[in-house]
Amino acid sequence: MPRKNLLLASLSSFAIVIFIFFISFTIHSLTTSLTNIILLQQAPQIVNTQFTLLLGIFTRPGNFDRRHFLRLVYGIQSTPIARIDVKFVFCNITNREERTFVALEIMRFNDIIVLNCRENMNSGKTYTYFSTLPQILPTRYDYVMKADDDVYLRLEPLASSLQSLPRVDLYYGFVIPCPSMNPFVHYMSGMGFVLSWDLVEWIRRSNIPANNTYGPEDKLVGQWLNMGNKAKNRFSNKPKMYDYPGTNGKCSHELIPDTIAVHRLKKWEQWINVLRFFNVTKQLQPSSLYSISFD
Repeated sequence: MPRKNLLLASLSSFAIVIFIFFISFTIHSLTTSLTNIILLQQAPQIVNTQFTLLLGIFTRPGNFDRRHFLRLVYGIQSTPIARIDVKFVFCNITNREERTFVALEIMRFNDIIVLNCRENMNSGKTYTYFSTLPQILPTRYDYVMKADDDVYLRLEPLASSLQSLPRVDLYYGFVIPCPSMNPFVHYMSGMGFVLSWDLVEWIRRSNIPANNTYGPEDKLVGQWLNMGNKAKNRFSNKPKMYDYPGTNGKCSHELIPDTIAVHRLKKWEQWINVLRFFNVTKQLQPSSLYSISFD
């Protein structure tokens, strides 16, 4: 009997040790898990605030030199707060030589949109552009911009000006007439205006634009939005958007450091003056392969 009692006492002691070890391990595991949960909740959340903008530059199939120049101008610009895709936009190509040259451009740069329309000024090119995009683009953008090929856009200031604005029901640009500061009267200049994606989709499906496509196209866009009771969020970015000095009366003023857009750059001399004013070539790195002075 004493031996049996001793055996039972030993087994009881062993069971108590195992139980204490299990309780300690469980408490440790729960404490570790709770600590991990607390640390996870306290860790800063990384939010991707980058927005997307499609910049469609209206041009003509034969304007090869201008497109190549603009590829240089926009290819050296970037901004961390937005993904900006630059595309050149024109209607169907009717010239045999131009078809070949444009095909080579597409193969090399893949930055051209050819709309199903005849090249025109006031016969529906803008409507075709906006109404076609939801059908042909593989993904939606936050904003879509329509711009002329004689405007210089500074992409970082442009993105900064859009960053805090609404992503819906937005109409942004340079309001016409030139002296006006009220974006809810009339329309935005064709130098470059922005629509949020929901308005692009509305243009695609609404009968209001579809039945009113002939006339001054930028003015028509303003009329569409007014008739449809759209674009509650309107912003005119004056004086940061303007025409080149001396080219268009009250729409023009001197170049300023916080410029977003300079319009009516019809001559190479005007382009050079603008690029030099903003010191665009400052990124040029010294090399033994060349010696270029801008004095």
